[in-house]
Amino acid sequence: MTASSDANPRIVLRAATSSDISAISRIFTAARSTLDFLPPLHTPEEDRAFIAGVMLGSKTILLASLAGEPAGFVVTGDNWIEHLYVAPDHARRGIGAELLKAAMAETTELRLWSFQKNQPARNFYERHGFRSLLFTDGHDNEEREPDILYVWNRPVAAI
Repeated sequence: MTASSDANPRIVLRAATSSDISAISRIFTAARSTLDFLPPLHTPEEDRAFIAGVMLGSKTILLASLAGEPAGFVVTGDNWIEHLYVAPDHARRGIGAELLKAAMAETTELRLWSFQKNQPARNFYERHGFRSLLFTDGHDNEEREPDILYVWNRPVAAI
């Protein structure tokens, strides 16, 4: 599947393949490095192994490219958004919104976790109709960082 965004025809979305692992890893590492409250947990090699073995092996990964360059990705599975990251040098160009819109088009409900300190992500998800369901102290996440469970439901058409 390859599709251009209606909002920005330069954004192209397609299913990721094993040849995209390095690009996805670079985006993942670069985006997380902008979150100054998160310590680095893994080496780039460990991140690539996780992407190849866990994400690509059992989840759906949609890769966004802008002007032919990988710019962001979303990982989904079982009505969850596992990861959504945009390369910092491509932020605020509609890439995250297009990835989220594509994920929302595939289901009637989505859930995701976001860190409480990540206010830009919280604003983004809330702007797109997600609502907070649960706040935790982070004891269940690898980063041990307080987080929020968000949920989105497709609106029921009026009768």
